Amino acid sequence: LLLLFIFSSSLPTNRGSVARFCVAMAWSGRFPMLLAPWFRFACCRHLALHRRGIASCIDPSVGLTEEQKEFQKVAFDFATREMAPHMAEWDQKEVFPVETMRRAALLGFGGIYIHPEVGGSGLSRLDTTIIFEALSTGCASTTAYMSIHNMCVWMIDTFGNEEQRHQFCPPLCSMEKFASYCLTEPGSGSDAASLLTSAKKSGDCYILNGSKAFISGGGDTDIYVVMCRTGGSGSKGISCIVVEKGTPGLSFGKKERKVGWNSQPTRAVIFEDCTVPITNRIGAEGQGFHIAMSGLNGGRINIASCSLGAAHAAVVQTMEHISVRKQFGEPLAKNQFAPDAALDWVKCDHISTSSLSWQRWLPGWLLHG
Repeated sequence: LLLLFIFSSSLPTNRGSVARFCVAMAWSGRFPMLLAPWFRFACCRHLALHRRGIASCIDPSVGLTEEQKEFQKVAFDFATREMAPHMAEWDQKEVFPVETMRRAALLGFGGIYIHPEVGGSGLSRLDTTIIFEALSTGCASTTAYMSIHNMCVWMIDTFGNEEQRHQFCPPLCSMEKFASYCLTEPGSGSDAASLLTSAKKSGDCYILNGSKAFISGGGDTDIYVVMCRTGGSGSKGISCIVVEKGTPGLSFGKKERKVGWNSQPTRAVIFEDCTVPITNRIGAEGQGFHIAMSGLNGGRINIASCSLGAAHAAVVQTMEHISVRKQFGEPLAKNQFAPDAALDWVKCDHISTSSLSWQRWLPGWLLHG
């Protein structure tokens, strides 16, 4: 502890104060022993980063198996070649890059964690985070939609019967067709169990009425995985029904104006006496809320991976910028402040995306392993 305190005194003020606080807590017996390994990890990582410098510490392949490194490289190459050069144009012109995503599907990215017998790649949740993180370095907006599409296919693959799995999953995995997730409503966001869209049984059909808000891909996609109320109030009254584009009574609102993420269209999805066969219900009546939350458990990890990939790309571009941008006759990298600030960003990015501690290992293990 004494050595750690001496070490912490040599750190810059902001890091040193945190380190000295941890030492004081450990000295007083109040620092949980469970956190001690993470404290040692942080101290060792700090020293290692200072020794290696900026250029060598961004390595997203740290901790991966050889197989994982291979498909990570495939995803990085696709992002660099097929996505990054068009990202700005897609956003400015609000282009939904269907053909680009279909080329990604040829690499297995249309159904990454879907069973192979229905056209998926059969990879793990951990593998999926690696791929989405790499793809989002080329375009976070498009990759985020692809993560939603994958989530929808997984819900059908996991909770659907054999007929539904073989009917819907193959064209979705190939991205011949695209999927949207319909949960949010104008009056129910985080409180998803209060949704009002109804599905009344009539013979061998359900008749849907209501609307969904802020649906990614809405109007441009082919399959809508809809959470609707078939029973009483609360989560137990919600069921999951697949609605196909072109079904009578299905319509869409105007495209939402957004300040970003314009490569994925966002619209309201509206049901007005929309008649859907009972055979399109995924799972049992009343199971919809469980299906919705199960999908989101993985979806949140997917979208976090997209965010980390975007952050990684931003750091890489920052490092390139300060190396070529000149002020006062020399590159910004030679300015006393710029490299230190950039090094701080790089450390945060490196620890966040490559340690494989919480973001990759724990959530992926809990869901898949």
